[in-house]
Amino acid sequence: MITQPEVLTVTQLNTYLKFKFEDDEILSHVFVTGEISNFTCNYRSGHLYFTLKDDRCAIHAVMFSRSASRLKFSPEDGMKVLVRGRVGIYEVSGQYQLYVEDMQPDGLGALSLAFAQLKAKLEKEGLFDSSRKKPIPRFPERIGVVTSPTGAAVHDIMTILARRYPLAEVIFCPVQVQGDTAAPQIVAAIRQINRLKCADVIIVGRGGGSLEDLWPFNEEIVARAVAESEIPVISAVGHETDFTICDFAADLRAPTPSAAAELAVPDSTELMASVETLRMNLIRAASDKVANAKAELSVLSQNRFLKNPLESVELKKLEVDRLFGQMTESAQRNIEHEKERVSALCGKLNALSPLSVLSRGYAEVFNEEGKIVTSAEKISVHDKIAVRFSDGTLHCTVDEKEAEGENE
Repeated sequence: MITQPEVLTVTQLNTYLKFKFEDDEILSHVFVTGEISNFTCNYRSGHLYFTLKDDRCAIHAVMFSRSASRLKFSPEDGMKVLVRGRVGIYEVSGQYQLYVEDMQPDGLGALSLAFAQLKAKLEKEGLFDSSRKKPIPRFPERIGVVTSPTGAAVHDIMTILARRYPLAEVIFCPVQVQGDTAAPQIVAAIRQINRLKCADVIIVGRGGGSLEDLWPFNEEIVARAVAESEIPVISAVGHETDFTICDFAADLRAPTPSAAAELAVPDSTELMASVETLRMNLIRAASDKVANAKAELSVLSQNRFLKNPLESVELKKLEVDRLFGQMTESAQRNIEHEKERVSALCGKLNALSPLSVLSRGYAEVFNEEGKIVTSAEKISVHDKIAVRFSDGTLHCTVDEKEAEGENE
């Protein structure tokens, strides 16, 4: 007798296969290498979805946010990675996929890749541009120091600051410089100093260590806090060969914490030597000026006008007298000349004067309107006329009129 096979629903089948995958010890913990493609990050959930492929095959993969948040680098299409996880089935679609719990770049450390990615990102934003760098004050009065209270870095910084420039006050902000809490503490210290405006320059750093030890200074939040600081920041992380993102964002990078202290303040001994040199130069310059003034005074004292200052006054008086004499003589000549000219003009005017003509026996005749009459034709018989002589005037009436030549 043939047994009728059991009929399963799709859900029952997918659930059965899910348990089979989960019971398989090999599939529950696998390491797979491949190239990322079709990468997507859900900005709401934080889950990562992508395809992992080689030259022949591909498999869908998902990395939940709790695992993705631990990544130090940003996955992207074309990146070769080594992932650790388990193989399972997504019951809803019946699709088997790789559930990734950890991911590392294939051939390059995660931290190194994360460093390169963040550096490129911030550099593209212009966060490292030299135009953003603020000058370090030459004579700071207060210096903020952000570092560990127990490391050698703080001892070196304090010792050098006290030796080189004891006038400056140190504002120390102790923070963790290693571990998950280090970056938030460094950011909080930088912002606190800026908020209180209690320093003229800030030194941020720590001593040497591995890339993992120095990693807080490669965090994006630290780089942005350093770049946003209104107070100039000197970055001093690790040894001379160590470079961090903080170094690029800072206004000045120091190769070591000790060097940072030397760059932050001037050397008081050198300043005193400079002041002494300036003092000696000032004394020398003043002495030279006094000597030159004495020499000029000696030359001036030999001048005959300075020996007898009234001599020049007398000479000027003689010159004034001479000029006054010349001016008087010239004025007299001009007056005589004008007198002669006026006399000649008076003679001419007198010769032309009507009174002069009348004095010689001539007379002027005026009609009744007072207008001078120059012709007998303009006068009629019985007209009243006035005849003016040099010594008086006669008022007459014309009784008879005789034209010139009638009696000849």
